[in-house]
Amino acid sequence: MSVAGITSRAHSLWLAYILHRLSGLGLALFLPFHFWILSLVLTSPDRLDSFLAFSEIGVVKLAEFVLVFLLAVHMFGGLRLMAMEWLPWSAPQKTLAAGAVAVSFLIATLFLMQAM
Repeated sequence: MSVAGITSRAHSLWLAYILHRLSGLGLALFLPFHFWILSLVLTSPDRLDSFLAFSEIGVVKLAEFVLVFLLAVHMFGGLRLMAMEWLPWSAPQKTLAAGAVAVSFLIATLFLMQAM
């Protein structure tokens, strides 16, 4: 691997790039399942009720926390990408990108605490 490859991956914005791609992938994998659960409202209300009872388990609530975190990270990552394309990117904006990740984590944690 070249020195340039190592240097670019050591950059803090490389982590933001990877988080945005992985959160998008996670959300894309979740959506078909989500639409299937929503279809149960129309096709099988009894199965929906049993699924909603299942969703009260702690592990499922933790998965919901991860999902909200991925959604927040993806949203803030998209905002960061738009800022990079439309605004001159400076050191303070890099700090804001890191702050956006921290805010994403805070929002997801608040959702988890409310769910418990």
